[in-house]
Amino acid sequence: MKKIGEHRKTLGVDNTATLKELKTIYRNSMKDAHPDKFVNDETGKLEAQEKSKSIIEAYHFLVSINKETQEKYKEEYIETISKSIISDFYLEKSILKVQHLNGKMFEYIGVPRNTYIKMVNSDSPSRFARRHIYGKFIYRKNGEAMEV
Repeated sequence: MKKIGEHRKTLGVDNTATLKELKTIYRNSMKDAHPDKFVNDETGKLEAQEKSKSIIEAYHFLVSINKETQEKYKEEYIETISKSIISDFYLEKSILKVQHLNGKMFEYIGVPRNTYIKMVNSDSPSRFARRHIYGKFIYRKNGEAMEV
């Protein structure tokens, strides 16, 4: 959840921002922070590169968890969590990455370590996720699949 707040702060948006608003803010922010604006200023160019990286990361992250994006993948998500079992999962910096047998991967943001440990120790991670993960945490589709 901290990551979401940081990204929203970077772009200066709240949780009600639409995809169109995010895109406009992103483009305007990149115009101001683009490294090419600092031709003869090496320090300014390096700062602009770092700032533009954080703007790009924030934009892509916020787009991935936006309600409009989730609505686009809702049918695929519901089919995956209801019909496909979990093949692998791991926790990294409060983000639970879950790989399903159908090849789909989703990330759940803000999952506490103790919840992850309970999932590891459960008889059925898929059943545990249906009861304690799905619908309880903000999720996003992850384009990368882990090795199965």
